[in-house]
Amino acid sequence: MLVSPEPSRWVASVPGMSSNTLSPGDRAPAFALTDQSGAKVRLSSFKGRKVLVYFYPKADTPGCTQQACGLRDILGEIGNTAVGGISPDPPERLRKFDEKHHLGFPLLSDPDHKVAEAYGVWGERSLYGRKFMGIIRSAFLIDEKGKLEQVWYKISPKDTPKKLLQALKH
Repeated sequence: MLVSPEPSRWVASVPGMSSNTLSPGDRAPAFALTDQSGAKVRLSSFKGRKVLVYFYPKADTPGCTQQACGLRDILGEIGNTAVGGISPDPPERLRKFDEKHHLGFPLLSDPDHKVAEAYGVWGERSLYGRKFMGIIRSAFLIDEKGKLEQVWYKISPKDTPKKLLQALKH
């Protein structure tokens, strides 16, 4: 797995998250991860086009399904912009998720959460009163040159497609 060096600047942390959060204008941390079909996908393979990289906790759970299907449903409205989802799930689980919901975009496996850490989305979560470390649902619109154009930490599943469409209209 490849993860780029730390971005050029860090900003104040978002409560409950890693202290290393990114801001628009920062260089997007590079990565090379395995997708649902076993292929290596690199951020650099999207150079020359915008890409939405979003992080989600677990494939085929209600919120993650809503988010992925919402993005699938707007693929025809976002032109040349690519979409890629990243979670700690193994490629086999990602393949089943993609096949079940006919997503049509790369789902990338980050089992050791190194990429999530580089993007500042690995942090403390709470579910039913239990605290644990995990993915903080977030999304990043990266421009054609690899810089962050938009950053949405703690984004809701239903807002992800809306925010992407709004950002692309400006």
